[in-house]
Amino acid sequence: MAEDSDLEKTEPATGKRIQRAREDGKVVQSRELSTFIELMAAVLILMMLGSFYLEKLLGVMRHGITLDRATAFDTTLMMTRFMQESVEILLAFLPLLGLLVVATLAGPLLLAGWNFSWKPLTPDFAKFNPITGLKRIFSINGVVELFKSTAKATLIGGIAVWVIWRYKDELFALATESLGASISHLSHLLFTTSLFIVSSLMLLVVIDVPFQLWQYAKNLRMTKEEVKQEAKEMEGDPQIKARVRAAQRAAARKRMMAAVPKADVIVTNPTHYAVALKYEEGRMGAPRVVAKGVGLLAERILELAREHTVPVLQAPPLARALYRHAEIGDEIPQRLYTAVAEVLAYVYQLRNATYASATPEAPRSLPVPEDMDIPEMERA
Repeated sequence: MAEDSDLEKTEPATGKRIQRAREDGKVVQSRELSTFIELMAAVLILMMLGSFYLEKLLGVMRHGITLDRATAFDTTLMMTRFMQESVEILLAFLPLLGLLVVATLAGPLLLAGWNFSWKPLTPDFAKFNPITGLKRIFSINGVVELFKSTAKATLIGGIAVWVIWRYKDELFALATESLGASISHLSHLLFTTSLFIVSSLMLLVVIDVPFQLWQYAKNLRMTKEEVKQEAKEMEGDPQIKARVRAAQRAAARKRMMAAVPKADVIVTNPTHYAVALKYEEGRMGAPRVVAKGVGLLAERILELAREHTVPVLQAPPLARALYRHAEIGDEIPQRLYTAVAEVLAYVYQLRNATYASATPEAPRSLPVPEDMDIPEMERA
């Protein structure tokens, strides 16, 4: 039973699985959304610019059928005029075609964003397998597509019949109107009918988009074993692990260096170790280590301290003990309270001494337990 559950695709797709699917050209799509946007854009554009295009076509027709004697008997001139009229019509409709192209791209972009892949264009002879085709027809997706086609035909037919019945008197009245008035009236009726029909397709969009999103997520589901294997591959990649560790170290070092100018004192040995301490009365139970380093890192800490006038105290045993027994962000060990208290008292006296003539003497022979010091053989 446990093995069967591991083979069932019950887990949502990971980010890597979704990325691979996008690289293969597999993204969520909704034909109903694309059709609705394209038709609605066409109807709205024609409603706003319909009179302009009508006048343009009528002008081209008038100019095209007006022939003088020379043009009527010269086939070269007739072809030249035909080409001129064709180019004029193309240029007039070019903005309309451009807007329709934008509307065609809008649907996929709204659902899946921009994605380009050559893989869907590669030949796949498995698609010509009749058994595979039958499976697609009788699948749940095929049933949904059949339902959508039936609903679309019923909806469009019903709306068309309703509009014709509602405007039947106006349709019959077209025969009694002048040519110009009847064309204008008919255009208005056609635009109204188209707007009603296209607007009704919004109902199919509301049904289809959630279904396509669910179907896409369902098709990309993974088994528990696949999720585990992918996690192992990601964690086991030495290059990825090395990059992660390097990024973590860089971020930690950056945060640590930013805390040095705000420290109360830097305790150093002074050639190898440097530890920055900070204490805020009422907010901290004990002084904390905000930065520490050895070698070049210790030198950088001391440089920052000198740049920002942070007091530096040479206390080799204390510096080594703090470095060994306290991590960054931790409070100092309880056994070092007395030694650090003397250091902070010196720092406070040093601050007050800036307004007086007396300079306090740096503490010596701080009480640091011998077992907390770094053994001589392990010192940097």
